[in-house]
Amino acid sequence: MRRRRFLELAGGGLAGTALTATVVSPAQAAPGRGRSRAAPPFAVVAADGSGDFTTIQAAIDAVPAGNTIGVRPGTYRGQVIVPSSKSQITLTGMGATPDSVVIADDRANGTLKPDGTPWGTTGSASVTIDGAGFRARNLTFANLFDEAAHPEITSRQAVAVLTRADRVEFDRVRFLANQDTLYTNSSAAGVIARAYFRECYVEGDVDFIFGRASAVFDRCRIHSLNRDSSPSGYVTAPSTDIANAHGLLFHRCMLTSDAPAGSVFLGRPWHPSNDPNAIGQTLIRESWIGAHVGATAWSDFGTWSWREARLAEYHNRGPGAIPSADRPQLSDAEAAENTMAAFLRGSDGWRPQSCK
Repeated sequence: MRRRRFLELAGGGLAGTALTATVVSPAQAAPGRGRSRAAPPFAVVAADGSGDFTTIQAAIDAVPAGNTIGVRPGTYRGQVIVPSSKSQITLTGMGATPDSVVIADDRANGTLKPDGTPWGTTGSASVTIDGAGFRARNLTFANLFDEAAHPEITSRQAVAVLTRADRVEFDRVRFLANQDTLYTNSSAAGVIARAYFRECYVEGDVDFIFGRASAVFDRCRIHSLNRDSSPSGYVTAPSTDIANAHGLLFHRCMLTSDAPAGSVFLGRPWHPSNDPNAIGQTLIRESWIGAHVGATAWSDFGTWSWREARLAEYHNRGPGAIPSADRPQLSDAEAAENTMAAFLRGSDGWRPQSCK
């Protein structure tokens, strides 16, 4: 009955083929248990064929803009693209916890396409979001590229999610990969795009939260993997345009790691194509920082000095929140101007549904 009703509403047929379950190593879920209220799903994706679709992409292609797609527990392999024509799409995991639904692919920057050319960093994304107002809740996005299994691939950036749309929102979502896990970007240089992450879990090692978006991480856990190298990694690589006052903001987050003490940097300024106007901003405030971060918390990126970027902290705590001349701090007045609301409101006064 449900499947027949969907066909009547959408005017389409079932698409996709059944998927083989893939085992993904569990990672610790993000803190917090509260859920935001979501609309009933317009369509359901289920790998076993019990829903309206068996693949995420087939559902996105079929449902009208402004609707909710429910995803039953399982692992869904294959690249997913939410086009700009599909605005206000909500993707909701129907499992008990965010790790019940895994949406993943496994290509890296240097992985070759069928035509023999590399995918590149942008093309490596398991999920690309161009539809404004996209929301995701209670699920996991991953890039399963195995660095050890592919020593021939040296360009190992492997993006789990690339956001280029404005007003995107993630509530209790996990992002798993190694290098370049979460690419928070916009449609073009100089274009502002906002993203909000509530009680999410982000895992990676090198530059694993990066890009030019205005992105707020609210009560998230940011976990640096142990890369067994020196340094062991960099949490952020912002490329905020000089005209944008708001880059990456981490508010009341937990920054954790199994890497050795002092082996991870909070970030370094990324200048795509050596763009001099990419004056990256990362602000970390009122957060707990583990011992993996040392007294010198920021790093240069090639010839670009971190001291010329907008990198700062405010009222952090934990063994990695070390007072140091190399740890710029916001003043109280600056902190009052750099709030979550200030980063997100824009000219339209946006307040994400899950922002409490």
